[in-house]
Amino acid sequence: MLRAIGLMSGTSVDGIDVALIRTDGEAVDADGPWACYEHDGATREAVRAVFGGRGDIDGASALVTAAHAHAVRRFLAAHDLDHGDVDLVGFHGQTILHEPALGRTWQIGDGAALAREIGIDVIDDFRSADVAAGGEGAPLAPVYHRALAAGEALPLAVVNIGGVANVTWIGPGADDLIAFDTGPGNALIDDWVRARADRRLDLDGRLAAAGRVDGAALQALLANDYFDRPAPKSLDRDHFDSAPVRTLDAADGAATLAAFTVQAIARARAHLPSAPSRWLVTGGGRHNPHLMAGLAEALGVEVVPVEAVGWRGDALEAEAFAFMAVRSLRGLPLSYPGTTGVPRALPGGRLHRV
Repeated sequence: MLRAIGLMSGTSVDGIDVALIRTDGEAVDADGPWACYEHDGATREAVRAVFGGRGDIDGASALVTAAHAHAVRRFLAAHDLDHGDVDLVGFHGQTILHEPALGRTWQIGDGAALAREIGIDVIDDFRSADVAAGGEGAPLAPVYHRALAAGEALPLAVVNIGGVANVTWIGPGADDLIAFDTGPGNALIDDWVRARADRRLDLDGRLAAAGRVDGAALQALLANDYFDRPAPKSLDRDHFDSAPVRTLDAADGAATLAAFTVQAIARARAHLPSAPSRWLVTGGGRHNPHLMAGLAEALGVEVVPVEAVGWRGDALEAEAFAFMAVRSLRGLPLSYPGTTGVPRALPGGRLHRV
């Protein structure tokens, strides 16, 4: 078993999740420490400025790398660890563009520079091999969800509500693994409240709860042809446009966009082989009572945060990239036909030695 740190900064650009696990890439001990370090304003705005692959990419990449190096050093110091106590770091980087239909996915951040800065071997570039082989390049966490779900009642669905939302369906068979992006997660809501209410996010869904869903606007949002595409499928953060809610006030717009996220997840059921016994929710969206209540009503079955089964929702994606780093080192698959649409189970990642 190796001791691996995973690093994750999602499309919401809130901060960097850091988690330490022990794993051989198959079994996992996820009882190690974890932390989340907020991005400073300069890094956050530099990243937002290059979404879509435009602007000062090199400058933003350097800031992302420096922020991750600082996060690792803080984490090691906080938990009385030295770089020699960690075998490997899985560095996701920061996604700024994801267009698998065009054969492109772009995560900024320099894995080689990070390895030099922290004195630990680093694996990055987890998605490129998948996209080059014709896959969607996302989502990648399902292989970790499957490892954690050993012993759970199946079939089971795991929904991650980050900037984009995705679902993992885990069936009873060894190869029963399906995953895809369901639609928007928090990104549209975050962008809306930033522009219309001068807030970074809709804390606890309070603004959405104070508004009313505009039915016509919601139907216009749901008319996107993405929802009719078969799975596996994936999205760029900016795939959806909030134009249908532009005439609404701040609260009604937030309520309608929250309903859009919920209904997009509910529509995922049409692409699953059988109904899950329950839905586990991870990602920042599970902290939003308004979204969670909407999901429970829309899905009609048990919907609970992943903490209900002992998983650590705030650490889960970072843990996943620690797990995948070890799998990459061992040449084990990260993605599968049912999760990204690759023709065969496929390894990935790129190793940077100190």
